[in-house]
Amino acid sequence: MMPIPPKQKASIQGQTLEYIIAGKGSPTLVLINGAGGPIEGWYKVMEPLSALGTVFAYNRPGIGGSGKPVVPQTGEVIVESLRALLLHAHLSPPYLLVGHSLGGLAVNLFARTFPEEVSGVVLLDATAPEDVSVMARHQGGFQRFAQRTLDAIFGKDEFGETEHVSHTVDLFQHAGPFPDIPLVVVTGGRPAMAWATPAQALAARAEHQRGLAALSPQGKQIIASQSGHFPQLTEPEVVVDAVRLVSARRPLS
Repeated sequence: MMPIPPKQKASIQGQTLEYIIAGKGSPTLVLINGAGGPIEGWYKVMEPLSALGTVFAYNRPGIGGSGKPVVPQTGEVIVESLRALLLHAHLSPPYLLVGHSLGGLAVNLFARTFPEEVSGVVLLDATAPEDVSVMARHQGGFQRFAQRTLDAIFGKDEFGETEHVSHTVDLFQHAGPFPDIPLVVVTGGRPAMAWATPAQALAARAEHQRGLAALSPQGKQIIASQSGHFPQLTEPEVVVDAVRLVSARRPLS
């Protein structure tokens, strides 16, 4: 397993962002973390993915060596700052976007807003736009207690992306359709905190995962049967195979 490559920093739109680059050649694989997830979360897939092309990963504001957010981290801000960072790193489109959890929401919006810049998408137990309202409506007592506890300990970041998820979801009403590109949705077969999540919410999320795979005529869903919310850690080979499938641009059905 290769170590995480040396980190670099760039000032993008008044914001310090930390990033890494591994491998070389085409395609350019852009790894987008979930909320609060650092670059290091990709360590199990970094080596095999770097054999497929150029791998780029970065820490969004407030994570690792990236500065705290200086403006509200809404979907359009996240997408535009990522595009600017990629160009700063001399990585030109098209990109193969890989998004985990809330990072999948950014990937979805990126692909709809700039379809000509995206060659394919892999979503890893990703947040669907429909998840946000449904999960809030069915949030269990333990989850509400846990969130209140975390807020009391760490405080809320008024500029943080989780505070602006509803705004990001609203952007989908005005974004274009998801493009007709290779798409693989990797869904964890063991939902995180299933014991504390109402059955209706679990069923809705499972339906939304299927809906993500249906966004593209070339879409396909893969169940990572031994994984919860982090298939890149528990079944990295499944994630690498999904990226390889999309990068090969073979029919996915």
